[in-house]
Amino acid sequence: MTGVSDGRRVTSADVAKEAGVSRATVSYVLNDVPHQKIPETTRQRVWEAAARLGYAPSAAARALRIGRSDIVLGLLPDWPIEHVLGRLIQQLTNAFAEHGLTFVVHSSAHPARPLREIWKAMTPAAVLALQEFADLEAEAMRAAGIQVVMAMHGSIRGESCPPLVSEHPIGALQARHLAEARHRRIGYAYPDLPGLDSLAQPRLDGVRKVCAELGLPEPAVRTVPLDAQGAAEAVREWLAAEPSVTGVCAFNDDVALALLAGLNHLGLRAPDDLAVIGVDDITYAALAQPPLTTVHRNTDVIARNMARRVVDSLEGRESPAEPVPDELVVHVREST
Repeated sequence: MTGVSDGRRVTSADVAKEAGVSRATVSYVLNDVPHQKIPETTRQRVWEAAARLGYAPSAAARALRIGRSDIVLGLLPDWPIEHVLGRLIQQLTNAFAEHGLTFVVHSSAHPARPLREIWKAMTPAAVLALQEFADLEAEAMRAAGIQVVMAMHGSIRGESCPPLVSEHPIGALQARHLAEARHRRIGYAYPDLPGLDSLAQPRLDGVRKVCAELGLPEPAVRTVPLDAQGAAEAVREWLAAEPSVTGVCAFNDDVALALLAGLNHLGLRAPDDLAVIGVDDITYAALAQPPLTTVHRNTDVIARNMARRVVDSLEGRESPAEPVPDELVVHVREST
């Protein structure tokens, strides 16, 4: 904790005394106030004094000065925080930092504190949720002065608007890739975790739409657990179907790797017995046997555009209605 020799918190008055300047000068320098003719030597002296004393500006005072907090609260659903989600959190942190905002993440995984306790304690400028949340919660946030309330996947309940990040094109791209490789019966490997429905369902809808457009049968959907035996059972069902499934769009790379393990468990191999395409392009995708074909998503582009949407809303600028740009590329390897 910052403080001086008597243990109390360091103030701007302490910094002013240490640097031999006025408190106004300290405020101008530390807050980088424009149009102030302060010599560079004085600025340096103030920064050095602040560093020596361990001075940290009051967040509350800053919020009063600029009219809002500089915190963006990120709400995570009860999802595993790994691979792509971890990368997205880091990229959102960096993107908001470029706008002078601090991205703070709260997970709803049990036994986390209730959401209302978190935003009331923090009074963030904005709330960015990965999943939809109750419209009453959103109304309470806005009534408390939180200027921006956004949901990346799914709308805030009660409000009709498209998702900020669309998952539909991912499934469509997977299905088109398999169709171009002459697979006429396509399966979809659904994740064995209900909390992922807001991602899995629109991806499946994308697969269905492409199958309908190309005159292919409805995709054969199986829930695939992350273990070899459970995945092998799904593989058996696909191969026993009439007509049999020859290519599978997996929800993500974890599910796709489970399918490769399931094939191996049965003494089979992709793509000869069943082609498999994943999503996310995690590190292990290229190391799988066979190496996994997967959809790569540029999460840095998503993070930067999400941060821009939040900043535009905070500054009163109108944001586009359509989802943020999403760059998708199929990394073709040996599994399809």
